[in-house]
Amino acid sequence: MDLLSALPDDVRSHILSFLTTKEAALTSVLSKKWRYMFTRVPVLDVDDSNFLHPRIFMAFVDRVLSLQGDSPIERFTLKCEDGVDPERVNGWICNALRRGVSELDLSINFEDEDYLLPREMFVSETLVKLKLTSEFGLHWWVGADATFLPLLKTLRIASEMVSMDCDVNMERFLACFPVLEEAELISMDWVDPVDTVSSSTLKKLTVHATGMKTVQNPKSISFDAPNLRFLAYSDWVAEDYPVVKLSKLDVARIALSVTDDQTRKIRGPRKYLSEGDVVRQFGNVVKLMIGIRDVRELHLHPDTLEVLSQCCDSMPVFNNLKMLIITSDEDRGWQAMPALLRNCPQLEFLLIKGLVHHVTKQCGDACDCIHKKHKGRSLKSCPVKMFVIRGFTGTMKEMNMIEHFLDYFPCLEEMNIYIEEDVPTPLKYDRQFAERVLEMIEEFDYSYKCNVQLLDE
Repeated sequence: MDLLSALPDDVRSHILSFLTTKEAALTSVLSKKWRYMFTRVPVLDVDDSNFLHPRIFMAFVDRVLSLQGDSPIERFTLKCEDGVDPERVNGWICNALRRGVSELDLSINFEDEDYLLPREMFVSETLVKLKLTSEFGLHWWVGADATFLPLLKTLRIASEMVSMDCDVNMERFLACFPVLEEAELISMDWVDPVDTVSSSTLKKLTVHATGMKTVQNPKSISFDAPNLRFLAYSDWVAEDYPVVKLSKLDVARIALSVTDDQTRKIRGPRKYLSEGDVVRQFGNVVKLMIGIRDVRELHLHPDTLEVLSQCCDSMPVFNNLKMLIITSDEDRGWQAMPALLRNCPQLEFLLIKGLVHHVTKQCGDACDCIHKKHKGRSLKSCPVKMFVIRGFTGTMKEMNMIEHFLDYFPCLEEMNIYIEEDVPTPLKYDRQFAERVLEMIEEFDYSYKCNVQLLDE
């Protein structure tokens, strides 16, 4: 007898739980002792793409469930698409629910807009983790009372067309999960123009919203999550953020989107904005920034920087901020950079993805694109020690920017420059050229010497 077969049944079952159900079933040919071992595994992981035809896939799942009987199941992972019978799929899900499943991971790609997940899934008393993904749409059951998952701690919904047809806003939706700690909502619409993300148990939240179905920019979005530690928030800019209670937040990733037309209006005189223009309200984004001012790590999207130009004079002080990560775009400005860097008295690590931006007269000393006698002192007062640049292509404009940063950051100890991965550049293929670039950087006559490295992504 081989050593593996000599192991106790529960140990062998645990080993098989790391395989897909189809792979585990292949072990049944090893010997009589292994014949039905795969049916004792408390994990069911099936994917129709691993079978030649949907009929074979459905027959396999039916057979496995029949052999397992009423034995407890811990995790059910299902991936399927058109060709698989939706009623059979719902029957499998209900089977797992009856057997006390605690983790459901469903990737269901049915083009049928009338497909509904089983009602039993939304009132399960055993589910702890629920992940729903689809390339098309997954419909939530109608009405807030139709959903209550008392043990759910992790929720992930990702779909090109997630429909929460429950006639409730986000505040009431989250109330359906009284112990929820982690939520990820991708490609979602706000139901109400005035909404609140409210939960006393949430610790990690990712929201990638797409505005509303009727209007692009939400009227008002609030956050009331006193125990939240991580927030990734992507959405069109709301007109107001009246309540932002995030006292324990450590990490914030903010991506507030604006259209090109709104960007032009942001840069232009306010007197030309009509009375009802939503851009007039963009200054209220400072309320969001005040609410997250205690974070240790902050990521900002190019559009977010553009919007923050509306509140440079009221920018809060980020007293705890140690790490700042900026993503740049050649069509978005850095007007807010001077105020931002000036208000980070404890900043140690700065990362900029792409040394490109739309040049304006308000960039101050954040760049050297416009030569002015009085640029300001935002960089001179910045205590950053580690500076990382990503997406470097070796242009003279980038070289001038690097020289500017080296000259202005007084506490800089180390600078790492990563060469752009996707764009062809001589730096990637000609090491001699790369070495010459590094030599040029090291020859800059900057006041405070630091270690400079040129690296591949």
